[in-house]
Amino acid sequence: MLKWVAQVILSGLMALGLQPAALAQDTLVQLATRAGVTTSYWWMPRDGAVATVLLFSGGGGGIGLKDGVPQSGNFLIRSRDAFAKAALNVALVGNPSDAIKLTPAFRQSPEHLADIRATVEDIQKRSNVPVWLVGTSQGTLSAAANSVALGTSIAGLVLTSTVTGRQFGGSVADIALEQILVPVLIFQHKRDACRLTPAYAAERLIGRLERAPFKKYVEVDGGADPTGDPCEAFHFHGFIGMESQAVEQIVQWIRKPGN
Repeated sequence: MLKWVAQVILSGLMALGLQPAALAQDTLVQLATRAGVTTSYWWMPRDGAVATVLLFSGGGGGIGLKDGVPQSGNFLIRSRDAFAKAALNVALVGNPSDAIKLTPAFRQSPEHLADIRATVEDIQKRSNVPVWLVGTSQGTLSAAANSVALGTSIAGLVLTSTVTGRQFGGSVADIALEQILVPVLIFQHKRDACRLTPAYAAERLIGRLERAPFKKYVEVDGGADPTGDPCEAFHFHGFIGMESQAVEQIVQWIRKPGN
């Protein structure tokens, strides 16, 4: 009887295109990152991974953990399986215990940098493949600021829907991009209508990446059926309807920076 039940469950998972072994590995990791503060990340290790992507969601951050799994609609969070299927380890950055929501200022603070440094170090103990920071929307502040702080201890940086417009707490344009020492991909949607993330302003950042060994600006135009606020995840700002294509292009850069 138990064997039959197990076979039914296995068949159901396979019908959904899910690999039970991979699912069993995915877990929430909690770290003590500062005195009295813990930070969590959702860890998705994959056999044969060629790199790890540390994904920073937009808005107030976090992964939308519910019923034991991430359920945020953020572009990067909802696309996590596509990254994992491309032979990458995936880590989704959660919020620290002392910040329910991340502000733009906090994303560039010493406290946030300490949390992410500890997270990267923990990931590097789990897997010795290169670590890339990938941010979207407000998450680009976290990814860019931490790329400056971490130097060559990370392998590269990807910014999608980059925040360049003026807002309280600053934008990526205010970060010392000249100090980044790793390859950088800036990935934008041509029809992103969010006032904080215009494509033309993101393209201008390329000229400031003076010390990046490779740098590239990519502007895409695809997807369908945008809904809601143009600054939210289910509009072109969040690559709606073209998530798999966006991930594929990002992964190609991660595998071969400079191409």
